[in-house]
Amino acid sequence: MRILLLEDEIDYKETMHEYLESLGYRVESFENGDEALDAIHFKSYQLLLLDIRVPGTDGYEIVRAIREAGDETPVIFITSLTDIDNLSIGYELGCNDYIRKPFAARELKYRVEQVLKQCYFHASVDEVDLGRGFRYRLKTGQLISGETPVRFTPKEQMVWDYLMTKMGEFVPTRQLWEDVWECKMVTESDIRMCIKKIRDKTCSDLIVSQKGRGYKIDRKG
Repeated sequence: MRILLLEDEIDYKETMHEYLESLGYRVESFENGDEALDAIHFKSYQLLLLDIRVPGTDGYEIVRAIREAGDETPVIFITSLTDIDNLSIGYELGCNDYIRKPFAARELKYRVEQVLKQCYFHASVDEVDLGRGFRYRLKTGQLISGETPVRFTPKEQMVWDYLMTKMGEFVPTRQLWEDVWECKMVTESDIRMCIKKIRDKTCSDLIVSQKGRGYKIDRKG
């Protein structure tokens, strides 16, 4: 899963970036709110970790802008603010959680996991049972067949993770091209081939396709 991190304190930013990547997340970090907001407009993230007081557009204004545009990407604010009035602003704007500085690495880990579970999988457990002998581990992003992890290439893993965040919904090919391939020079055939390779490593009906609608992962008992 891809996380955007906005933090202008260099030590915090580098420590959080490295720690989240060690947990298996893909992280893009920024120090300036304007640059972060531009990235949010042009890329797809599954979680935004936003410091409130940063150069350029502050964390509050970023959330206000994306919510007004209909973007419901979950948000965790990073802040040293403790006043209830300041905290209430974030919740009223539509953030999902706060984490107050200073914090331990394990607190960051648990808050990120909890928000992702609630927003994408509506689950309190650590795994999603997809049926057919497959389970998806929410913490690591691993797909497990029996007791064996399925070995995806980096691009296959990105496609799989993206479809998992939209589980039960059809994702059009163009949306995959925009959000996973970031509008790079690939054809529909390239995307179909990537899906085929995922199916070859799993099973033929784990990813459902429908002409004109795209692809989706369905949970089956």
